[in-house]
Amino acid sequence: MINRVEKLSLLSEMISFAKTESNLKPIEYNFLLAIAKQLDISREDFDYLIDHPINYIHLESHSERIVQFHRLVLLMNIDNEHTPKEVAKLHNYGLRMGLSQESIRKVLYLMESFPNKIVPPDVLIDIFKVQYN
Repeated sequence: MINRVEKLSLLSEMISFAKTESNLKPIEYNFLLAIAKQLDISREDFDYLIDHPINYIHLESHSERIVQFHRLVLLMNIDNEHTPKEVAKLHNYGLRMGLSQESIRKVLYLMESFPNKIVPPDVLIDIFKVQYN
């Protein structure tokens, strides 16, 4: 289980990812607020992170990094729009998390074939499991 500082770091990373034009779209804000609630982070702490990001903390758990990557994929596709720049940014986030480049590429390729570009969790896990073994 991850601690509070790691949770805040994950959330801060997601906010940074979503803030492409310096502001969050309402749909992104609501999605991130829901993630904050799942992580037991208060709305006040979440709102504070929007203007005061914290440093990235590398997660030790490979499975937690996969979950975080999945959250970022969902966030990128929440408004059914993404640019090549956003895809490249997501790819780089995955690499920084220490995930397999081949797995990241496969997820980004396969997401185009799913409704709303949402890769089901079991498919995503299978992709990373193949590379992890």
